[in-house]
Amino acid sequence: MRHVVKHGLNQELAKKATLKAWEAYQERFAEYSPSATWVSDTRADVSFRVKGVTLKGALELEPGGVGLELEVPFLFRPFKKIAISKIEEEIRKWVAKAEKGEL
Repeated sequence: MRHVVKHGLNQELAKKATLKAWEAYQERFAEYSPSATWVSDTRADVSFRVKGVTLKGALELEPGGVGLELEVPFLFRPFKKIAISKIEEEIRKWVAKAEKGEL
């Protein structure tokens, strides 16, 4: 399932806000070992470790939004909703700061 966090930022500012959001997410949820590897200017492969299982996904910058995808085994589906919710929360916070010129 793909989830998109809408915003009104240009591509450069959207990436800056997404990077800041991910940094904050990594600090806040360090116990899940979140990592992101930018494979292009617009896409990062992400992963988390939950109870010994690695969950993988992607963040993708697109015009007007940040797309989130997370591949989650059936037993971890409840974690997926929480993870996407927390990632979206961080992105929205940093998008708001970018819109105010605070980045």
